[in-house]
Amino acid sequence: METNILARDGTARLIGIPLISFTIAAIMHINELLTGDPGFLQHWFMAFFTTLTIWEGCRQAFFFFRRQYPGFHQTRIRLITQGIFILIYTFLVAALSNQVCHFLWSGNEPRHTLLNDFLISLIPTAIVTMVYESVYFFDEWKKNVQKTESLARENVQSQLETLKNQLDPHFLFNSLNTLAALIDVENEAAGEYLEKLSDVYRYVLTSRDKNTVTLAEEMNFLDDYVYLNKVRFRDNLQITKAISPEAYHQLVAPLSLQMLVENAIKHNIVSKEKPLHIRIVQEEGQYLSVVNNLEAKVIFETSTKVGLQNIANRYKLLSEEHIEIKKEASFFKVRLPLLQPSFA
Repeated sequence: METNILARDGTARLIGIPLISFTIAAIMHINELLTGDPGFLQHWFMAFFTTLTIWEGCRQAFFFFRRQYPGFHQTRIRLITQGIFILIYTFLVAALSNQVCHFLWSGNEPRHTLLNDFLISLIPTAIVTMVYESVYFFDEWKKNVQKTESLARENVQSQLETLKNQLDPHFLFNSLNTLAALIDVENEAAGEYLEKLSDVYRYVLTSRDKNTVTLAEEMNFLDDYVYLNKVRFRDNLQITKAISPEAYHQLVAPLSLQMLVENAIKHNIVSKEKPLHIRIVQEEGQYLSVVNNLEAKVIFETSTKVGLQNIANRYKLLSEEHIEIKKEASFFKVRLPLLQPSFA
């Protein structure tokens, strides 16, 4: 973003600085301009010096504060701190210009006080701020529109991949409700299993059109999914969690944790001799890692890694922070960024 603006603002600076400085000098000293008084050139020189110093200084300040506060949720604090800095900087430039005038034209009675010079200096400051913030706003707006469109395409692609490999979730969900009515009320284990299975498909139906869900929603769904698998694997499948209560209010991509757990179960041996340990751990406050020990199955098919790529693509569109994948001899780890609620 910064590189693009740097490449595009050369013409604006080349034209804008002389034009703004001339306009200010002409308005403040219209009589000298109309009469052809050579003194007008002195005023234009000072206006040019002030405008040039303000433009270049504010320009660097804009880039600095955008790097310090890049997130959309940080816009308010960026504008406040940036605005305070620019006002102070403008005052210092006005004071410098005032002293330069006294030094260069000490024989002349100064026409403007420091306060007047400061108020005049606010004119180029306001123009420069409006130009750069407008360009930045429209660039961010365009980028967000493109992200939204790309995210929609990713969601459609994800749904198409699901439909290729599964029956229609609506059909399955309705069938599960019918089956539940046929199970003997005394068979509590079967009834509970079917209830959890229904909850899993209900979540798939309600979340598949969403870009993000709270971590609390995703973890509740994951608990149901893990329950279904533990009925099959018993204590050979072990899940542990270490997540702070505050993190449950943050956001994740729907079905992302379930997909990582599913991949771990799919690609590793789960047995009494080689149990599968999966840890879901919060790291550095803003990340969630899914880590499992490696006991790879001997399979003849090569993994397409479609699931991991789908998660990576979605997070690339949702956040500046990308997912991290790390594979060692003894473990496999995927780290997801936790998204702030203000993102939505």
